[in-house]
Amino acid sequence: MAKRSASVRRELARDDETFDVPAAVLCACCGQPDCAGCSAASDEGSGVVAIVPWERPVGGVWSRLWATSRATTLGAETFFATIPDGALPAAMRFALLAESLAILSMIAALLPLVALALPGLTLELARNPAARASALQWLAIGVPGVTVWMVLAHTLHGAALDLGARRQGARPERRRALRFGLYACGWDLMAGPLGALAMLITGGTKGAEQVLSASLRVPGKASMALLLGVYALHPDAAERARRAGSIAALALTIASGFAAIALAIAFS
Repeated sequence: MAKRSASVRRELARDDETFDVPAAVLCACCGQPDCAGCSAASDEGSGVVAIVPWERPVGGVWSRLWATSRATTLGAETFFATIPDGALPAAMRFALLAESLAILSMIAALLPLVALALPGLTLELARNPAARASALQWLAIGVPGVTVWMVLAHTLHGAALDLGARRQGARPERRRALRFGLYACGWDLMAGPLGALAMLITGGTKGAEQVLSASLRVPGKASMALLLGVYALHPDAAERARRAGSIAALALTIASGFAAIALAIAFS
């Protein structure tokens, strides 16, 4: 009987070895496997390891901004499928900086074309100090205003995707959805003149063509990556959530745009 009991114990031990529990990644601060990151609640990281280049404590502002913008555009599916939870202020700073640079580079690229197309206006601005002051005033108001509006539009897109995912039965991931929207501002930087110029310098003509081509498809690919990876939706449910989120975000963006124009006219 003792020999049989020992044999049974050895068999059970072998069965347990077959079903070993894989090692879990735990937060170094609180020890929880699903922690959003105790240290990430400061502005410097997400989760146990900051996988978003912008949130890493090393590197310059431009290098972190550029690496993150490339990841959100050229590596959108991987980036947004695994986007970690974390603090919003760091993502907000990225969004504002990326959109500001995208808009300023667009203005810089369009100014020579406007000067050629409207020579009379160009001469008027050159000769009339009051006209120059008025134009600079509009720029000083318009650039921050458009920047905030673009950031808001991307954030609304993320929030709308979260709503669409929840309607398909997924667990809410509101903060990660907002971070999706804020980091999506990297698309605009990469698709703009500054992004194209940087890619032309670093990757040549092929690199510039690659990023411009990717920019056209990135919103849909990134949205599906978020819904499949973060929300773990079935592909059909993810597609329904993506369509609903895109329609809602578009409607809210147009409404907010008209509201901003009405306010600008009212205070002009």
